[in-house]
Amino acid sequence: MVIEVYTPGGNWSSYPPHKHDTHNPPTEEDLDEIYYYRMRQGEGFAFQHLYAGEQGGRRTLKAHDGDVVLVRSGYHTVVAGPGYDVYYLNFLAGSSRAVAFTEDPQHSWIRSTWNGTDPRLPLVASELTL
Repeated sequence: MVIEVYTPGGNWSSYPPHKHDTHNPPTEEDLDEIYYYRMRQGEGFAFQHLYAGEQGGRRTLKAHDGDVVLVRSGYHTVVAGPGYDVYYLNFLAGSSRAVAFTEDPQHSWIRSTWNGTDPRLPLVASELTL
């Protein structure tokens, strides 16, 4: 499966953090995920936070234009650096074609605060000019 994501500078995407590393249909499917990053600004960046729950390891990667990140397991989320719009192309692959994931229960409450779609979205490629 392929998904395009546009994230305005200073904002989050793939949020709340989620994971899809356990075969437990229909709740969750085991899928590897590849992020291919593009940014028009020369010094643009995104941070991708990867972690495996309370007792697991944690890493935060700084991604630049043209970088690729492979996520095989654990929770993950992305934030675009302030002032730097970020585009990433997601590739999801596994034994199923269903996108079923589990959100991190510590952060899933945030959905209840959303009142609608951010008026800046959707961005379109002509605005981002990659």
